[in-house]
Amino acid sequence: MRRPAPLWIRMMPTRVVVGLATLGPVGRVRKGPGTAGTVAGILWFTLFFFHLPFLFYVIFAALAVYLAVLICGEAEERLAKTDPPEVVLDEFVAVPLCFAGLQPYLLDGRGWAVILAGFLLFRFFDILKPLGIGRLQKIPGGAGVVLDDVAAAGATCLCLHLIGAFTPWFVLATG
Repeated sequence: MRRPAPLWIRMMPTRVVVGLATLGPVGRVRKGPGTAGTVAGILWFTLFFFHLPFLFYVIFAALAVYLAVLICGEAEERLAKTDPPEVVLDEFVAVPLCFAGLQPYLLDGRGWAVILAGFLLFRFFDILKPLGIGRLQKIPGGAGVVLDDVAAAGATCLCLHLIGAFTPWFVLATG
């Protein structure tokens, strides 16, 4: 059973709730709104997370995920759809989790390769939903909308760390 959203979010106008959940025009892209949300998430990561100390990184990411659960759940209610494709806030807030702890690899001149690999792995896990990720989508409300993307980001982060640990090219990238 879905818990009711806090009063402050229920009082927000539908236009604002849906606008936040879709990131405005980003979620309205006809082909690949999730990919557009992921690109926006990479931009958000590079602007706001890239240089954060790890503790602040975790706190900021957790707060973003919590707010996304509330907003995406309310948007589902207002749009009368389950996990609508135009809702891309879930991808947006999950992307920074893909790169947690990877700043040493990103600071090298080849950091673009880590970002590209993270983008491709995240889209793979988000679209195909292997490893039980798809089951998380069945959780009712905003938690189901967001947690499958958080799990996809976790799988991406793990893969990137493993690549970094076992691939000489990544090891050389840390200098």
